[in-house]
Amino acid sequence: MVPAPAMYNDFSGLAQLRASAARSDPEAAREAARQFEALFVQMMLKSMRSAGSVLGEQRDTTYEEMFDQQVAMEITRQRGLGLADLLMRQLGNATGRIEAEQQMPAGQPSAAGPVATSRGSDWRPGSPAEFVREIWPLARQAAQRLNVDPRALVAQAALETGWGSRMIRDEGGRNSNNLFGIKADRRWSGPSVAVRTIEYRGELPQPERAQFRAYPSLRAAFDDYVNFLTSNPRYADALTQTADAGRFARALQEAGYATDPRYAQKIERIMAGPQLREALAQIGPSGEVNTEAS
Repeated sequence: MVPAPAMYNDFSGLAQLRASAARSDPEAAREAARQFEALFVQMMLKSMRSAGSVLGEQRDTTYEEMFDQQVAMEITRQRGLGLADLLMRQLGNATGRIEAEQQMPAGQPSAAGPVATSRGSDWRPGSPAEFVREIWPLARQAAQRLNVDPRALVAQAALETGWGSRMIRDEGGRNSNNLFGIKADRRWSGPSVAVRTIEYRGELPQPERAQFRAYPSLRAAFDDYVNFLTSNPRYADALTQTADAGRFARALQEAGYATDPRYAQKIERIMAGPQLREALAQIGPSGEVNTEAS
């Protein structure tokens, strides 16, 4: 168990947390998420205190800030606001994933089945390489319709789902097959799943609950993604930038596809990263796995 710092300035506790994080300790990830929640609470307290101050008032706020920091840690020490739990879910249930990776012998194939064909299918790719291998044929078909590099679609899906490790699921654990984080707005008449998510308001993350579209298959998710972009006038400019995958991602962000101010940057980083490159090296031109490269 990672010891949580008891005071906001408990540097020894923070040092132990850093050492545990270096060992990929799942408890360290949870404690880091709790401290992020504490930082968020501290910002809220500071904003409320500023709103109640007298305009132009000059005073030493050092002790107030120290008090707010300690109060924030105490508020989040137990159940908190739920933001820490949300962050852990966004990280894709890090504890279970790390334990599974530690227990799986090197070179052993994942037990995940074929690409999901129904909402009840429990598609859980065991690695980024498996994630890419299973959606690559669908990504190529959708990318051809959009005239964009299929790697851009795979990178965006990897960003939205954590390489398939944190697919949106309903309360019963059924997979929504939503690869692109498309919400169920007024134009959507199909099934949906309500989950907690993080949206950026004024470049600050805020926990919210939102409805997301649910699909019968991964193919349906790709088909709806294409239709979502081509039928919405706000993405008209993005569809003129498809010759360059980076510009396409930036145009999607500028059109309001996501509230994360670094959304396009993250997609570009995944496209240029080793995980996607190594996964594609195992796939031949026809989409079949290249065993000589693995």
